[in-house]
Amino acid sequence: MAGRLVIVGTPIGNLSDMSPRAIDALRGVDLILCEDTRHTRKLLTHFGIETPAESYHEHNEDEKAPQLVERIEAGQSFALVSDAGMPLVSDPGYRIVRIARERGIEIEPIPGPMAAVLALVASGIAPLPFTFLGFSPHRQGERLDFYRHAAELGHTVVVYESPERVVASLEDALGVFGDAEVAVARELTKLHEEIISGPITSVLPQLASRDRVHGEITLVIGRAPKAKAEVSAADMNAEFERLRASGMRRNDAVKMVAEKFGLRKNDVYRLLVTAAEE
Repeated sequence: MAGRLVIVGTPIGNLSDMSPRAIDALRGVDLILCEDTRHTRKLLTHFGIETPAESYHEHNEDEKAPQLVERIEAGQSFALVSDAGMPLVSDPGYRIVRIARERGIEIEPIPGPMAAVLALVASGIAPLPFTFLGFSPHRQGERLDFYRHAAELGHTVVVYESPERVVASLEDALGVFGDAEVAVARELTKLHEEIISGPITSVLPQLASRDRVHGEITLVIGRAPKAKAEVSAADMNAEFERLRASGMRRNDAVKMVAEKFGLRKNDVYRLLVTAAEE
């Protein structure tokens, strides 16, 4: 009988996030495929896992994937891990999973932390819909195109960024999105975890003033705000009254108006109250 391929999520910083199921899975396979055997060996040693490990990374993935799948078909079971977090998401692994799936091999995913999701839920920025775009390009021209595409989506996007480029990246985002909401999540689950949030124009100076930004960075960027000239109190009030006349509850109507005009719910509420008093 063929073996199986287990995709195992591992901690992104705090080792307490390693699940018992993940530990059992790594102990129960014949081989662990990992980006850096030295890095993964530290994790395995911490949890007393003695399963052999073999390197599997972006530079050897195309060559090794077919061979590894043949070994699984012959009866071996492998676990796939990345240096941190969930494999395949901005990490190697897609090729072997694709081939294994095409050949009918059992794929078992075991959940683990993912910086993009952790940053999103802690950001205070509208979580749905959202798109995860991976790492932004290194070169400014490509990065501007990257952000233009992101802004056209019209909803929240999550981006991985390096600490060396985060200031320049936010400057480019500001030029494309305007003063959108952003959350900069740094060193998630680690000792020096930090999340800075607010309009880009308030977050950017905080980072630019530092001698150096440390740690792994995740950016959560809200949709580009609509130009103020496009929105009037009269337009909002008319839409609010239309929704109320349809039977919608007051709070739901305020929320719908905010979403339609790209504003915060509290700001819409204040404008509607002011209009009612005039």
